[in-house]
Amino acid sequence: MAEIELIMPKMGESVAEATIIKWLKEEGDTIEAEESVLEIATDKVDSEVPAPEDGILKKKLFNEDDVVQVGQVIAIIETEADAASAGSSPAAAAEATESEAPAEAVEVEKIVANGEATAAVEIPRSANGKFFSPLVRSIAKEEGVSLAELDAIEGSGAEGRVTKADILSFIEQRGSAPAAAAPATKAVAPQAEAPKAAVASSSRATPAPKAAPSVSIGANDEIIAMDRMRKMIAEHMVMSKHTSPHVTSFVEADVTNMVNWRNKVKNEFQKREGEKITFTPLLIEALVKAIKDFPLINVSIDGDNIIKRANINIGMAAALPSGNLIVPVIKNADNFNLLGLSKQVNDLARRARANKLSPDEIQGGTYTLTNVGTFGNVMGTPIINQPQVAIMAAGAIVKKPAVVETPEGDMIAIRHKMFLSHSYDHRVVDGALGGMFVRRVADYLEAFDPEREI
Repeated sequence: MAEIELIMPKMGESVAEATIIKWLKEEGDTIEAEESVLEIATDKVDSEVPAPEDGILKKKLFNEDDVVQVGQVIAIIETEADAASAGSSPAAAAEATESEAPAEAVEVEKIVANGEATAAVEIPRSANGKFFSPLVRSIAKEEGVSLAELDAIEGSGAEGRVTKADILSFIEQRGSAPAAAAPATKAVAPQAEAPKAAVASSSRATPAPKAAPSVSIGANDEIIAMDRMRKMIAEHMVMSKHTSPHVTSFVEADVTNMVNWRNKVKNEFQKREGEKITFTPLLIEALVKAIKDFPLINVSIDGDNIIKRANINIGMAAALPSGNLIVPVIKNADNFNLLGLSKQVNDLARRARANKLSPDEIQGGTYTLTNVGTFGNVMGTPIINQPQVAIMAAGAIVKKPAVVETPEGDMIAIRHKMFLSHSYDHRVVDGALGGMFVRRVADYLEAFDPEREI
């Protein structure tokens, strides 16, 4: 008999952890290769983790609702394979890890006892089992918050977990208290570096968000608990507004040619391809062209560096039947023609509504489009989907009287008009670039060829 480890799989770009939703197998159950052992949730997608081989589930290392880092062992499976041929036994590796744990714990205790920051020690959870998200640990490392101090913070998140607001509030309160004596090693630092350190500290400091006022509840009010996805959306939106100074530019585009072309070909397209052609792929096509003209819209920020993305990956915001929102991504959108974009859009939208997207299909976006016109809204001020720096909202297409220039002179005609709202991160996108980009998208839509082939 041999033992193998069931590892928390990598589930997409930048995904560092996942929550165990439900164990589908119990200890002692027989498992077949590729059979699902547990359900996990990451970001906005639920997934299942399959068994790599036939065997018996010997031990579960985490419980439901636990947050597990990618790459961690989540269970031990006993197989019929020869232990000798399996190489080094995972059980032995587990014993080695257990034997090393006390030494690591002692080292952490020494660091805390000496009053030094423990941020450099990467520990996913504290000695009492308290979990901290990658964002909270990153802030703690940046601000020199020790593990002991993290442990003492009363979390306002699910199951008492410490949120970003909790740690920022703690840092603000700690900053207002009398400063503790610095370690002797810091006291002998060259005086010339003191102003530099002060400047760095000042540039990092950000005001903590004020706590929301308590809400009074009436006798007939209904309390609806947020589901997991809604909590994640809420956190992501607050984080985005806190991270990026948002500016929004608006342009009204005359999309008459585009509307007339779609009305002309939609029945033939559906008959030939077995699905509808919507305005979304037409908008994405124009976005891709404009991004090629203004590649500095297709960037992300990493500290003081601007990361210019090589690929154009367009996220398309999609409303779910539950009322929540998800953003599937069309990877390398510039490689598709209009037919290919149409099939991509329809496929992703269909599987998003059925909760059939894989984690990787909602990761890696470099620019996002949201179609607020679907709900009859003429314009909106969308929130940037981090770590991107811009997002565009397409409003409802409305018939309007407009002045049209003709060889015979100006005339009043009925035209199809649509507002485009472009929100961008003012740290790296100024009004000139943000305004020119949305104007260029409108130009491509207005120049749509009404005689083009499908």
